Amino acid sequence: MNLPKPTSLKISLPLTNKIFILLGCILTTTACNHIDKSQKNEIDLKSDYSIYSKNVRDSFYISVQLPLEYQEEPKKKYPVVVLTDANFYSPMLAPILHQYEKGGLLPPLILVSIGYKSFSLMDSLRVRDYMFPASIPSDEMEAIGGGQNFYHFITDELLPKIDSSHRVEKDKRTLLGHSFGGYFSLLALLEQVENKRNDFTGFVSASPSLWYNDKYLFKLIQILKASAIKDTLNVFLSVGAKEEPKWSVQPVKDLSKQLSDPNIKKVITDVEIYSHLDHMDVGLISFIKGLEKIYNKPDQ
Repeated sequence: MNLPKPTSLKISLPLTNKIFILLGCILTTTACNHIDKSQKNEIDLKSDYSIYSKNVRDSFYISVQLPLEYQEEPKKKYPVVVLTDANFYSPMLAPILHQYEKGGLLPPLILVSIGYKSFSLMDSLRVRDYMFPASIPSDEMEAIGGGQNFYHFITDELLPKIDSSHRVEKDKRTLLGHSFGGYFSLLALLEQVENKRNDFTGFVSASPSLWYNDKYLFKLIQILKASAIKDTLNVFLSVGAKEEPKWSVQPVKDLSKQLSDPNIKKVITDVEIYSHLDHMDVGLISFIKGLEKIYNKPDQ
């Protein structure tokens, strides 16, 4: 019996009750922040702009959120977090990072969110940008395999702009992705290691579509074994136990087991299988927990 492959993140899907509760908390927090006279004006901490990519031959819409303390610490540099699927996730994650900074749950972070011109365009264009190589018939979907172009947009076009415009710690960047975006996070890891680059030290891959192209990303294991990685890399893998067992859960278990091979040096892997979560529940929670794993000290 052929089980259907899970679909990508669909913007038409209803949010779960957990997300509604979280959004309610965010809105309540935001309202309280308006009467907190000690908080900096959000206009001073956020910037939005479009950037044309020569690699992708299209424009992306970027939102940069600076830490709350950024203006008060003019000599301090900060880690950078790059978020994909920004049209969906940035409005939720951005205020959470500020609240976690205030509560001491995460260090101050620069959030760089990569989105598209409109929410409605996101679902089709993310298929163009996040996947590589091109899809094969067994994928039951059409993808041109533009993942390498998108990777080079981030590393060769976007990150240099961020580095020149803000005070960043270049050796403390993390990439976040969910579903097809989770696939892209691991693709970026593969590309980085193969090309001996050091753009990111952290990779959060939530519910990655590991079934794609006959499990193409499993070649990552041999690449990691054969590579002499200089700096330690952190990988946070997650999936919901209520996701499709064959196409979603088992591949994450298989990949995490292979990543624990002692012949893979300098790669720290954390894996979470959330027992009560389905596909759309996993992304935001994984971003938060992954950032905690990557940026918080063991004794925190």
